Amino acid sequence: MAEYWFTCPECGAHVAVDDGARERLLSAGCAVCGVPVGPAAFTESNTFGTSA
Repeated sequence: MAEYWFTCPECGAHVAVDDGARERLLSAGCAVCGVPVGPAAFTESNTFGTSA
């Protein structure tokens, strides 16, 4: 299972997510501000709990 860092391009929300959460964010937009997000808002991470 891949892990990603999500950073909202609008409000700057930054959180580690898994594949399922990534798919939900891509379809529904940022959970904080609601702006639509694309794949560029995600960077692949090797581990959760470390800052990017």
